[in-house]
Amino acid sequence: MAEFAVVLPVLLLLVFAVAQFGITFNNYVTLTDAVRSGARVAAVSRLDSSRVSDTQQKVIQAAGGLNLTTAQVSVTSPTWQHGDDVQVTAIYPYSISLFGLVVKSGNLTSTTTERVE
Repeated sequence: MAEFAVVLPVLLLLVFAVAQFGITFNNYVTLTDAVRSGARVAAVSRLDSSRVSDTQQKVIQAAGGLNLTTAQVSVTSPTWQHGDDVQVTAIYPYSISLFGLVVKSGNLTSTTTERVE
């Protein structure tokens, strides 16, 4: 019993740390997939007048459970001409907390570049 009482807090800390890391990694994969979807929309919509807002909305829709806003999604292309690159970037804040104490926090960032068609 005494050994279990000594090992239990360390074991629980490790289990919760792995779970928090898994949630953060899942958020990063979701963000990356959403940015790829948005970049594809941007690449095929060079003639649309609302291409930037359409791209931002696609990223937000594809982000699933992430709470993104248009301020966190940026779309850049120098001239939107055929063959130019369009770059879509999204930033999502994260924090890893163990037992209510924030261990690490920052921003997850994902960027995808596609050629305008």
